[in-house]
Amino acid sequence: MVELGISTFGETTPLEGTGQTYTHDERIRQLVAEIELADKVGLDVYGIGEHHREDFAVSAPEIVLAAGAIKTEKIRLTSAVSVLSSLDPIRVYQQYATIDALSNGRAEVMAGRGSFIESFPLFGYDLKDYEELFDEKLDLLLYANAETRLNWKGKLTQTIENREVYPRAVQETLPVWVATGGNVESTIKVAQKGLPIAYAIIGGQPKRFKPLLDAYRRIGQESGHSDEKLKIAAHSWGWVMEDNEEAVRTYFHPTKQVVDAISKDRPHWREMTYEQYLDQVGPEGAMFVGSPEKVAQKLIKMIEELGLDRFMLHLPLGSLPHEQVLQSIELFGTKVAPLVREYFAAKGK
Repeated sequence: MVELGISTFGETTPLEGTGQTYTHDERIRQLVAEIELADKVGLDVYGIGEHHREDFAVSAPEIVLAAGAIKTEKIRLTSAVSVLSSLDPIRVYQQYATIDALSNGRAEVMAGRGSFIESFPLFGYDLKDYEELFDEKLDLLLYANAETRLNWKGKLTQTIENREVYPRAVQETLPVWVATGGNVESTIKVAQKGLPIAYAIIGGQPKRFKPLLDAYRRIGQESGHSDEKLKIAAHSWGWVMEDNEEAVRTYFHPTKQVVDAISKDRPHWREMTYEQYLDQVGPEGAMFVGSPEKVAQKLIKMIEELGLDRFMLHLPLGSLPHEQVLQSIELFGTKVAPLVREYFAAKGK
């Protein structure tokens, strides 16, 4: 059965109408309440991203997830993502093993290179090592995940001589996903390692990702990995309200704020027009915005076309009133998720 969940960056952009901005401490406390609600309404997974910039409140997702762990019972808790290139993989393992203890076996790590690069100069890393840092640190994380006693000769990481890593996870091994925006080389590497992969499908038409997902499965199988290991997730921006038109209206302002801000730093991004936005919330676009029925219908189509094992609705992208965010999470859990699950249960998937 396909897993459904929520992802967030803990956004702190000005609210439409009032111009009010949640403080970082307010937004972090709100996230704990959102995790608790996501668990209560039966969602499968909740993920929090790591950033080091003013418009996102969370630089240490593992701490927020740990707070959520003691208030929840079933939901899986993951980073989305941990910027592994500028982190110590041993500490990442220890932190998420600790969350695994607090949650009694519900922790996961989603490793990424980082689409934002603030952490590199902040923690003393050189961007020229962008790819090599990630590859070496991922290997060290996987080694620590598999073995207690380590012997490791690092090039860009530390050298470890016959040292043990504790605490160990409750699960035999922590699930480690690798996130990508759709990079071909990343897809090949992840498939060859037999790791689950998560795609950020945040623009264009989701169906255009299908050749890449097919290649991931094919390369993974050719590398000797079972279908059980070759899991695919997607995360996309979205928003759910009872009234379809109100949802579309409400979501534009906060989304445009974030897209326009990113476009100032990235030459291949452009400020968002309302016409572009409507195209993305339309039937073929990558935003899942609308009434529960509309969102479920569109989500079923994408899950089926791409053969997804997990979908995470990124909710919201820019700031919306916390009460509305809670309502949207509740609708996703109590109305969208049942429709999607019923559809695939009827098809025996």
